[in-house]
This record gives sequence, C-alpha cells and structure tokens, in this order.
Amino acid sequence: MNELLIIADSALMGERTRWLDTLAGERRLSPKTLDAYERDTRQFLTFLTGHVGGPAGLADVETLRPADLRSFLAARRKDGAGNRSLGRNLAGIRSFIRYLERKGLANAAGASAVRSPKQPKSLPKPLTDIQALRVVADETQLAEEPWIAARNAAVLSLLYGCGLRISEALDLLPADFAGAPETLRILGKGNKTRIVPLLPVVRQAVEAYRAACPYDLPADEALFRGARGGKLQPGIVQREMQRMRGALGLPETATPHALRHSFATHLLAGGGDLRTIQELLGHASLSTTQVYTGVDTGRLLEAYDRAHPRA
Repeated sequence: MNELLIIADSALMGERTRWLDTLAGERRLSPKTLDAYERDTRQFLTFLTGHVGGPAGLADVETLRPADLRSFLAARRKDGAGNRSLGRNLAGIRSFIRYLERKGLANAAGASAVRSPKQPKSLPKPLTDIQALRVVADETQLAEEPWIAARNAAVLSLLYGCGLRISEALDLLPADFAGAPETLRILGKGNKTRIVPLLPVVRQAVEAYRAACPYDLPADEALFRGARGGKLQPGIVQREMQRMRGALGLPETATPHALRHSFATHLLAGGGDLRTIQELLGHASLSTTQVYTGVDTGRLLEAYDRAHPRA
C-alpha cells in the first residue's frame, strides 16, 4: 500500500479507499475478492503512473481511453499474466471506474469498450465412483420427508446413471417409465432426441419415489414434484446437492452437473469409446465429448496402441 501512496494523489487514493469500503460493507464481498480488487487496482495505478509520467490522479482516470487499458493488459501479459488473471484485472478496474462514474468523476465507456481476454475452457471435475455412489444412495439423502429423500435419490440417479442434464431429468413424465422400460427417449438441446439405457437400479429408484410421492402423477404431467406439488425446479436439486457437499465432505465442484461429467468419465475409464459416449450425452461434436470427459494424451495413445493395426 505504501507504494500506491507514492504513485497516486490523495483524491484518487481517497476514492479508492471508499470504493473498497463500499465493496466490503454494502456488497459484503468475500475477503479474497476484496484482496483481488485491491491488488488489481494497485497494479493498474502503478502502470498508469508510468504511462502518464507522474502520480496518477482522478483526471487521468477520467480521460482513460481503451488504448490505455489495452497497454496495461499488454504489460501484464508481458509479465506472464494469463487470460484468467487479465480478465480478473479488467473486472476490478471496471468496477472501480463505474464507482467513480456514479459519482460524476469518470466515464466508464472506455473501460467497457475493451474486450475481456478469452477465457480458457476449464475441464470439468467429475466425482470419484465412490463419491458418486454415495451421492445417489437412498441412505445419504438429507431430506426429512421420506418421499422427498426418495425423489432426490431418483433425480440424482438419473443424472449419474443415464448422464442426463438436470433439465432433461426434470422434464421426464410418468409415461416415460410405463412398462418397466430398458431405455429412455430423451429430448435434449436443439430438440434432438437420443436413446439412453435405463439401468435397473435407476429404474428402481424412480419406482421407489413414485410409490412414496403423496401427489397424483398423471402420465402426461411432470414426474418430479416439489414439496407443494408443482413441477420440481432445478434450484431445489442444486441446493440439495450443496447440502450434501457439506455432509459428505465433497469438493465445491460437486454439483448436479458434475454427476453427468462423472457418468461420461467413468464410462471412458471402463473402456467405453468416445463415439458411444458422445451419443449417450447428446453432443453434436466429438470434440465437446473429449473435453467433457477430460481425455488426456496418454489415454488416447493407449487406445491407439491397442487398436491400430500398425501399432
């Protein structure tokens, strides 16, 4: 902070302090986020001082151009910052400038005109097979109402056992399970239909829920119901998974969608081929499936050595 006192005038320093206080008090940002915003603006004002040839002041921020911000990002990249860090830098700077704009001390148009660096796709983090099985088990459900516990187990079993998106599971109808089917016809993204196997254990979880549910379940209406009888909403399942993370000691990455990742990853680890997994997930592109399942070079080379006639 002493470095910043030297490079910024008192007016700019005072506004920055009040901005950080506002983030902490009114918006209640976490200490880690506050530390990041403090660091982002300190780095920027350090750059700005060198850029304008003197201690940075409000006038320098007020007349900031997109080219100035691009120069800052280029300097940070030269120092080794990646796209993720640069994106966070820009977010912190924009927040500060918008604060100044609300007080009539700056114009945020220049900062808004600068595109954030393209963020790398983060690989999904599947659960281990043991973790996934604990999540879908009847005995680990936290709901006090037995029928709600059975409902949660059935929904989570569909995500892990069939690789469904949460929206696909909640759109299912009782008619989809008529006659103890061995497969499900799923309407996915882009109104594309796919067929997925229905494991007996998953079908049994659904049947246990239907037997316990206190509401009538007409064949052509939503299968999964909320506590008051309406169609179950995704947020309820997400909150239940959040509770289970704490109870079961699971990582923050353990979400309902992570069960779909786990379905694909565990199939691949068991010898499933990417094309089949692509069909089961309903992906239009094989490259999406490859990223989705976290396929690494070693796994692909192993398949090559096993299958290629010249290997």
